Amino acid sequence: MNVKQELTVTGQFENLTQIRQFIERLAALAQLDERASYAIQMAVDEACTNIIEHAYGGEGSNPIRLLGEPHPDGLAVIIYDQGQPFAPTQPPTLDTEAPLENRQAGGMGLFFIYKLVDQVEFAAGTAQGNRLRLFKRRGPA
Repeated sequence: MNVKQELTVTGQFENLTQIRQFIERLAALAQLDERASYAIQMAVDEACTNIIEHAYGGEGSNPIRLLGEPHPDGLAVIIYDQGQPFAPTQPPTLDTEAPLENRQAGGMGLFFIYKLVDQVEFAAGTAQGNRLRLFKRRGPA
C-alpha cells in the first residue's frame, strides 16, 4: 500500500479543486473512513490556501507540490512551496470561548489544521523549499 503519488499545481485558488480531488483519491487508497478523509482534505485545503495567501502573497505561477503516501495506518501528505519561510514550533492557541468581537483576526486556519490531523511537521528552507507534512490516521483523531 506504500505507493507515493505526486501532484504539482500553480498557486491559484482554482487549483484547490484539483488538490481536493487528489487528496480524496489518496484517502481512498489509504482506506480512510469518510470522516478521516474529509479531515485530511480540509487540512490540506487550508494549508494550500495559506501558501497562496501568505507564502506567495497572492495567486500566481509559483508551484505547490504535494506528495501523498498511503500507509497501513493512515495517510501522509507532504506539501512543498517556494514562498516566504514559515515553520511554527508549536500549535497556535485559540480562545474558542471568547466572544467573536474579542478574538484576534487570523490564525484560525493553522489552529484547525492541527485539530484536523494527527501529526503536523513544518520545515522551512529545505532544499525543496518549505515543507509541511500532515499525517491522518484511520478513524477519529
